[in-house]
Amino acid sequence: MDRLVAVEITELHLRLRLSPEPSTAAFTVTSLLHTMPVAVHLATTRPALYSFAPSAVALLPPLSSAVFTLVLQPTPSPPLASPPDSLLVRSAVAPALRRSDPPSLRGFFSRPTVPIFRDATLPIHLTGPNLLRSILISGQAASGGGGGFRSSVNDALLSRVIASCSQEELSAILPVAAACGAGVSALLAAGSDPNARGAGGKTALSIAVSAGKAEAAKALIEAGADDRPFHEAAAANRPDLILLLTGAGSAHMWADIADYDGRTPVHAAAASGAINALRLCFSSGGGDPDRSDASGWTPLHCAAAGGHLEAAKLIIDSSGFDPRLALTREGKGKKRRTPLDVAAEMGYAHLYGILRPGGEVGAKARDQNGWTALHVAAFKGRLEAVMGLVEGGAELDAVDGGGYTPLRCAVEAGRAEVALWLVGCGAVVGLKGLLSLGGAAAAALRDCGSFVRRRFPLLFVGGRRAAVINDSKVILCFDHHTFPCFYDKREGFW
Repeated sequence: MDRLVAVEITELHLRLRLSPEPSTAAFTVTSLLHTMPVAVHLATTRPALYSFAPSAVALLPPLSSAVFTLVLQPTPSPPLASPPDSLLVRSAVAPALRRSDPPSLRGFFSRPTVPIFRDATLPIHLTGPNLLRSILISGQAASGGGGGFRSSVNDALLSRVIASCSQEELSAILPVAAACGAGVSALLAAGSDPNARGAGGKTALSIAVSAGKAEAAKALIEAGADDRPFHEAAAANRPDLILLLTGAGSAHMWADIADYDGRTPVHAAAASGAINALRLCFSSGGGDPDRSDASGWTPLHCAAAGGHLEAAKLIIDSSGFDPRLALTREGKGKKRRTPLDVAAEMGYAHLYGILRPGGEVGAKARDQNGWTALHVAAFKGRLEAVMGLVEGGAELDAVDGGGYTPLRCAVEAGRAEVALWLVGCGAVVGLKGLLSLGGAAAAALRDCGSFVRRRFPLLFVGGRRAAVINDSKVILCFDHHTFPCFYDKREGFW
């Protein structure tokens, strides 16, 4: 007799669970002896990872069976091995063993005189959707949509893991495969739904296009995916993916298709500065450079918000009128903005020259509240933007509908450096009015005093410390106070 016990299976499939739950698999061991008890000892090739319940040892009466459970404790990543881990089953005849508790049985197997039978060696295969997801995310799959892995061993692993999952589980994992660009064809061949959606509601095809995975996108289209994510292809600046989508029988005017927010692929390309996709939108997609979305944002607004100079130039050149004059129509109480306002708010000074209507800043650049781009830049504290606007001819003391100048906006917002720079350029200070504001304005003026002491050369005027801002104006910092006051060499204190 070459063995004393039999195991009901030839390989052990362990369905991987997410931490902190352990992964388990049960199996049965049966004694083959008719007359004597058999002691059984279980082990694995990596004992640090696995344990057994209720124990790794047992005493089986003649022709009896026992159920054991292999337990894999949670690990940071699946403990894959090549060749796979194995379950080792050993046994020994125990006719005179008086005690069957685990310590006694382990001591029995440690005796050098006991004949040990090696009854079975079973490979341990990890399975299930959690393992499949981990394989895809960890990059063990080869790039592309074909589903091949880096070796025949990995290819067999992928096939076995996919076979252990239901079609619903495979469909849930398809968006992950699409994002990784691996295993897509294998999942589709196993019955995954080509129109499956990820956790955020995006289709697998949309995810593949956003990630730039052309082979995965092609596999999904060939499998019958219905979505045509032109917006994502445009945002990713992938004309090749756009052509792949148009070749799948989509609408001729693909670049003018609007999403739920009213944005077209032109908006998407402009927002990303995707210049090649933007050219394709205008040349063959029927894209409208002047179309506004639900909030009144045109593609030029989107390009301005992203600071994309080349995209802004292309949109202006392709427009049927001057898109620099377009105003947003956002929610009640919100001011309407030109593309120049958006650029000023974001601090993109390199866009000011091309976004100024007619090449200058004037009444046409105001919103419905009377704010100019300089008001916006000063309020946001964008010093570089303020400098660019002033150098371009912006009116320093422009007054909005509420009587606010850019300087007052900067002071109320606590923008000390911007406020001082505007004063240095000749902005009317009106200190008394500012001091009467209190609160944030007072705090901003204190910041101005601190900033002056750090950044400007000090001198004495009338016994008080002072710093020169420009040739005509002096800002005074009192010896025992942080509030500054302003002095004009021609007119005295303000």
